[in-house]
Amino acid sequence: MPPLSEQLSLEMELRSVRAELERLRVERIDRTEYQALADRYHQSQVRFRTVFDNSPFGQKIIASDLIIRQVNPAVLAMLGYADVEDVVGHQILEFAHPDHRADWRFLQQRLWDRKLPSFTLETCLVRADGSSFWCQVTSMRFLDDDEELGFTQLEDISERKALELQLKRLYDAQETILHLATHDLRAPLGHIRLITDLLQQQLDAAHLIPDQAPDRAQYLALIRQACANADKLLRDVLLIGSLDAHQLELHPTDLGALLAQRLAGHRLVAHEKGLTLNLEVPPQPVLANLNADAFGRVVDNLVSNALKFTPAGGRVTVGLQEQAGRVQLTVQDTGIGIPEALQAKLFEKFSRSARSGVGGEAGTGLGLFITKQIVQQHQGKVWVESHEGTGTCFFVEL
Repeated sequence: MPPLSEQLSLEMELRSVRAELERLRVERIDRTEYQALADRYHQSQVRFRTVFDNSPFGQKIIASDLIIRQVNPAVLAMLGYADVEDVVGHQILEFAHPDHRADWRFLQQRLWDRKLPSFTLETCLVRADGSSFWCQVTSMRFLDDDEELGFTQLEDISERKALELQLKRLYDAQETILHLATHDLRAPLGHIRLITDLLQQQLDAAHLIPDQAPDRAQYLALIRQACANADKLLRDVLLIGSLDAHQLELHPTDLGALLAQRLAGHRLVAHEKGLTLNLEVPPQPVLANLNADAFGRVVDNLVSNALKFTPAGGRVTVGLQEQAGRVQLTVQDTGIGIPEALQAKLFEKFSRSARSGVGGEAGTGLGLFITKQIVQQHQGKVWVESHEGTGTCFFVEL
């Protein structure tokens, strides 16, 4: 089936020939030439009508006042009318759903007031029996005898719209179930952690035989670590849901002060692992428009990753620079590095790039995915440079 542009071209050719015929008739030019043009006009008219009438899409010609000048059988079938007179001569607003009449005013403004050559929108129309359906409207403006008309194509997209609505409901239901399950799971994990602490206290107070105490202490430590890992995964899942649902509120923030605050907890971990954790910031305050809580999670993820993959004796350096209205945060380590094959999918959800740390620390596979989502919500970008065996540097630019 010829595209809309080709059909419009035929329509314009038809009207051009008709104008030339009229000129020749008035000027009484040679009848042979007149007849040749008449034949050409007839052939153009036949071609246009063939394409117009047999198109599987609804096609109509409308004026700037939205009055319908011409329609093909597909439009009549869409609207549920049998006679052309039921549609031609009527304003398109008569067939628009009451909630979507503004769509046609919008199209009218774009085509005839703004003089756009073409315009596309999705809207809802009402059939003769009162039922409604969704359609995609594509309209092209063209000149006909000093009048600007719109050659308009209608495509029924009701099935696609129904599928979109079904998928949205399914997604909303799954998200609700996931969040309920996540919240419900956090309570028993808290109870397990509490019981573990009580058992540890009893173990400390019981003065058990030395060869029995180490095993029990180790088991309690394993339970506590498993609870901590599960709780981190649940918090990550909840955070992903909140990022999808809410727009972050951004405020001017002293990024240097924020970094100093977030690194306080990481310094204890670095000390336990025998690592050096440095912070390098300019002497003057560096302000950035951000959400301190969310961006603090970015800092936590990047620094904890660096500590996780850096062997004892290594160094992690958090740097901050400001240049030409851009702020750049770097987290650089002297760790084991990231194999080049894993770097392309590093920021994906549950990426196969997720690995255990040098001390066996487990990961959820969500940390860097969350980091990228938060950075993007701040209109920024994040990337990594790494060489296996020599270290890694993450860059965040705002």
